[in-house]
Parts: sequence; structure tokens; C-alpha cells
Amino acid sequence: MKRQTAKEPKPIYVIGHRNPDTDSICSAIGYAHLKQELGVNALPARAGQINPETKYALEHFRVDPPHLITDLYPRVKDVALDCRIVVRQHDTLRRLGEIMRENDLKSIPVTDSKGVLVGIVTVSDLARRYFQELGMQNLADMRVRFRDIIHATDSKVLVSGDEGETIKGNVRIGAGSVDTIREVINEHDIVLIGDRHPDTLRVVLEQGIDCIIVTGNGQVPHEIIEEAQGKNIFVLSSPYDTYTCGRLINQCVPVRRIMHENPVCFKPLDLLSDIKGAMDETNYRNYPVIENGQLVGLISKDNLMMPERERVILVDHNERGQAVEGIEEAKILEIIDHHRLGGIQTSEPIFTRQEPVGCTATIVANMHWHRDIDIPPSIAGVLLSAILSDTVLFKSPTCTQKDKDTAMRLADIAGVDVNEYGLNMLKAGAKLGNKTPGEIVKTDMKEFLIGDYRIVVSQISVMDFKEVMDMEDKLIESMNEVCKKDGFDMSIMMVTNIIEEATNLLFTGSPRTLIGEAFKKDASGTHVYLPGVMSRKKQVIPPLSEAVKRINVN
Repeated sequence: MKRQTAKEPKPIYVIGHRNPDTDSICSAIGYAHLKQELGVNALPARAGQINPETKYALEHFRVDPPHLITDLYPRVKDVALDCRIVVRQHDTLRRLGEIMRENDLKSIPVTDSKGVLVGIVTVSDLARRYFQELGMQNLADMRVRFRDIIHATDSKVLVSGDEGETIKGNVRIGAGSVDTIREVINEHDIVLIGDRHPDTLRVVLEQGIDCIIVTGNGQVPHEIIEEAQGKNIFVLSSPYDTYTCGRLINQCVPVRRIMHENPVCFKPLDLLSDIKGAMDETNYRNYPVIENGQLVGLISKDNLMMPERERVILVDHNERGQAVEGIEEAKILEIIDHHRLGGIQTSEPIFTRQEPVGCTATIVANMHWHRDIDIPPSIAGVLLSAILSDTVLFKSPTCTQKDKDTAMRLADIAGVDVNEYGLNMLKAGAKLGNKTPGEIVKTDMKEFLIGDYRIVVSQISVMDFKEVMDMEDKLIESMNEVCKKDGFDMSIMMVTNIIEEATNLLFTGSPRTLIGEAFKKDASGTHVYLPGVMSRKKQVIPPLSEAVKRINVN
């Protein structure tokens, strides 16, 4: 058995924003590939479900979706130790003591033969058992086996039998006169006896015992061995004296007799914040961690003091409100982004790469080439997909010449036609399918703090306004629910027509004057039509930010 050991170092997660779009997913995949090529154990991750457009891109280039992470709050799995040392419920107390001594342990989980946790035993339990011993223990009802006694007393087997058979009688000491022996010893007993006269040994055998243990390496006459064989009686020879053998036999009691049954257990995904109360109430040294009934680790209060934080690299966002839940509990190593600076604070300097381009994937691709790292066709394909999505096939005002040049180079590597592939991908993303109004309003949703207002802005691309605008009332209702549930001042949804290159901007919440001030439109209804508007980053957030300043001045 091995000592409990710490888990292997966790990977660095490369992750985009909540309610991820194609850039958020594909840039995470691309940047994780770059870090892996540089020898870093990085894995792509996502903070939400994959939309139809992204799904089309990943399936087209046969790339697996990133690992889903719902939050970064510390959990039991982050601090639990691997538990490779256990005892079985039928193991003896002597075996338990040996394991504790050899491995310097204070507590050990107890499992059944199938590895299912049945209890936990501590060194205090073992010590309590020792001090409670007042004499020879009755082993008849404890399912102690002959092999347990043989092992405990380090005996040499002179006459053997079924070592797996359980003991039926008591342990007796064959001392005193022959009459005393006849009076004390009963059928099926285990008898400890020193180097006695053959006649005395013969009297012991006549009592119908199951086993005789000759202590102190005493000599056993040949005729006694033959007689024991004829009566199917175990004959053992132990190097220890009678007193020591008695104490060792007392240690043949199975662990299940002193273990704590039904111990307080936790699961790997339990939040550390949720288990502290249970620990304070019970105050045990260690707690088993189980999954599907199987023991997978141990956790102690000491582990809670300094939990290992998740290490993350943020792509396609840098605002706390857009980041995965629990980002404040993680260690941010890098930020790769193409948006405005949004105020995430770190405890120490980190590497950042932010450029005024139309897509984070443009930055990621060029970082590959800057380091002379080849981009495989599949990775090139998903990075291309991100650029075509964020720039809406180069129609968005955020699109730069660098985006176009990067896309063409990636298309050449991926072996696709930019316009044909891009249009098919955008069409796939424009299909509503079976989406509910509640799901539609959360498409590519991002949170912004504009002035003193918490505003959430989502965006969905369509080929035709009608399908979405026909359900405007239900969409507004869902947007109101978002504001009420999450405490936003306003909810805004961009319904962007790829063909028409225009946006219907749906809005709810307050101050409604913000919409009119930002876009110089009549905001008395629930939406405004914005021709030529396709970019949230460049054509919606900046006007709202300036409008807030003017409203506050007035």
C-alpha cells in the first residue's frame, strides 16, 4: 500500500466569457494549442453551452468542444488527497496497527471487499481498545479466523487445517493442574500452553479443542502431533511467551468492531464553503471523499486553509461580469483580448495581449506565427471560423485589414473557401431551431458596467428579421425576467440581420432615455431600428457609454 499523496498539478484552463460565442470558444482552443506547443499543460474550456454556429464550425473541422466549467469556486476535489491506503473491515487490529505505524497515519478509511466505504478508524479508537482490554477476549462472535491467529502470533503451523474457518470457542490458558485444565477448557477452545509434559498436552487434546498454541517455541512431541492430526486439531508453535501471545490474539479482532460506521463523507464536487459547517460540528481529523459509493480520497481541516486555486487564462474578455462564476477565487495568468479594458484586478503582474482588431482569434493566430509554431488545419479552421463570425464575414466595422489577412492565411491552411464556408457557418448560426424566447435572449450575452448602470447586452444573427421580431413580446418578457432575477438595470438584445447589415435593438429596464440619447431614436417603444449597426463592441457600447456621461451631466 502507498502513502496518501497529493494529486498531480492541475492544468491551466484557457477559457472565454459566459454565454460564449464562436470567438470565445475557438480562441480558447487555439490559444490552448499554442501553450501546449510551448510545453504548458493547458486545456481549452468554456463557460457555457455551445451555440449552433460554433457547433457547425467544430463539427466541420472535427474539433472536440472544450471542457465545460460552470464555476471556479474551490471544491473538495481541489484539496482532497489521493487515498491509496485503506483497511478492509475484516482485517485485524494488529494489521491496522502495522499500517498506521509504517505510514505514520492517524486515521484510515475502512472498505468492504468490493472497495465500498463502510467506516473509518482512528489511532484513538485503537488506543481506546487497548486500554479497555481486561482479559482474554471472546472471539467466538467476532468472526476471527484461524489464519488471523497464525499471523498475529507469528506461529509455525505444525498441524494444519482450514485456516479460513472462523473460531467457535474461547481462548484459554492451559495452566495449573490436569484437573484445572479439564474444568476450564471446553470444546472448540483455543489453548495457549507452554513447554508442558506430553501427558498434559494429551489431556488438553482430549477436551475437544480446535487449536493448541505451544508458546515460547516449546517442543511438541511427535506422538502429540500424530494425535492432533487424527483429531483435526490445529497445532501451532509461537516464538512468543504465553502472556504476549494472549495480547496478540486480542489483536485478531476485526477492524469493523472498533470503526466508526456511517462516517461523515463528502463528494468531490462539494463546495469547500459548504462543508466547513459539517467539519466544525463533527471535528474529526479526516473525512472520506466518495463518488458512486467508492472511496476516492481524504480531506482534512488542514487542507481547507490553503486550497490550490485554479489557474486560468482569459480569452475574448477582461471584465469580471463576463467571466465564469468564481473568477475571484482563481489565479489569472494571462489575458488575450480585443475589447476595451474592463477592470479585472489581479494580485500580481500578468501577461496581457490586447489589440484593436475584430477578433481575438486574429491575435491568437499571429502569436503562433510570431513564435514559428505551425497551426494544424483543424486549429486553423476554428480560428478562421472565429474571425468570420466576429467580423460577420468582414462586414462589421470592427474588421481590420489584419483580420482579413489573417483569415485568408488560415483559410489556405484549412483548405476552405472563405466566402462559401463563412456564409454556410453564419446560416447555421442564424437558425433558431427549437430555441425558447428565454434561450434566445441569452445568446452571446455579456454584462457591462456603464456609468452606474449594470447592463446586459446579447446578440443574435439572423438572415431575416421576421422570425425573431414576430416573438418580440415574449422576448421582452424574458428580458424583463433577466433584469429581475440578476439585478440588471437594463437588458438589451441586438437582432442583427447579416444580409441587410442592420440591427433591431430590443431593450427593457431603465433609464429608457439612455437608448434615445445614445442612438438619437424614439425610445418610447421596445425596440429601435439601427441601419448599418452590426458590432456591439464598436457601435453599441461606445454610444451608450457617452450617453451615460451626458445624462449624468444633465
